[in-house]
Amino acid sequence: MLQKLKVLAVDDEELNLDIMKEYFEEANFESINAHDGVEALEALKTNDSINVIVLDRMMPNMDGMEFIKHFKEMKNFRDIPIIMQTAATASHQVAEGIKAGVYYYLSKPYTKEVFLAIIRAANDDARRKNQLRAEIKEYGQGMVMLRSGDFNFRTLEEAKALAILVGSSLPDPETMIVGLTELLVNAVEHGNLGITYKEKGQLKMQKCWEDEVTRRLKLPDNQNKIATLHVEKNNSEISIKITDQGTGFDYSNFLNFDPKRLSDPNGRGIMMTMNSGFTSVKYLDKGNIVECRIKLPEAKTA
Repeated sequence: MLQKLKVLAVDDEELNLDIMKEYFEEANFESINAHDGVEALEALKTNDSINVIVLDRMMPNMDGMEFIKHFKEMKNFRDIPIIMQTAATASHQVAEGIKAGVYYYLSKPYTKEVFLAIIRAANDDARRKNQLRAEIKEYGQGMVMLRSGDFNFRTLEEAKALAILVGSSLPDPETMIVGLTELLVNAVEHGNLGITYKEKGQLKMQKCWEDEVTRRLKLPDNQNKIATLHVEKNNSEISIKITDQGTGFDYSNFLNFDPKRLSDPNGRGIMMTMNSGFTSVKYLDKGNIVECRIKLPEAKTA
């Protein structure tokens, strides 16, 4: 029997909690309520299977930002995704949340469909991260000796497998592999297959994104398209270049998180990559090439 998705809802307005509870019941989610950050921290201590936190920013006793500060100190729970629901959507306020680790937002007011889509997206992303981290251990340190290499990939499965393979050779694999996966998946879906940002959002809402990727991979025009990854390692840095065969995109729109896209279920990949420990992430040419660099610590001399 599949375990229900469990959500911790934190809001000082009882009406808001009642509305969320109604949405949760309709989606067959299990929910726990808290009226401020203090209650939310206590709820975490007594519930070890919470999947997602929906957090109001403005609350008495302990507001959302103060809660996050304490939450990140709780090592057993800090990987639970937080969805910040707020009417405070100024760029500096969004940037403050992102810096604290909030990648999912709900801009009030929002619809039930958007609310549930964001929760599912956050839970799916967290589950994928945990799976990637578990699979890293299977590769061990075998790729640490890698000095340079070229790899081709075509499908989502190949992109994820390659991320684990190459990611296991990076200095902080559990963190960097998340960003690397995002870039490789983008090369397949947005690059070679031409799925636009708007289309992916609609597919995510309809819960059929992977089905559409599979369908497009079978189209005659796409069957011979591949993406490539080149990795080069020396004593001072690691360079990773990913190239797809797409027409490119205006990547400048995605280097910073636009408040207008707060409640979209997609569009966080580039931002997550730039916060994954890479020294630099640069898009080249028309946007179908991305280069990541990782500066290595200087070797200690005896």
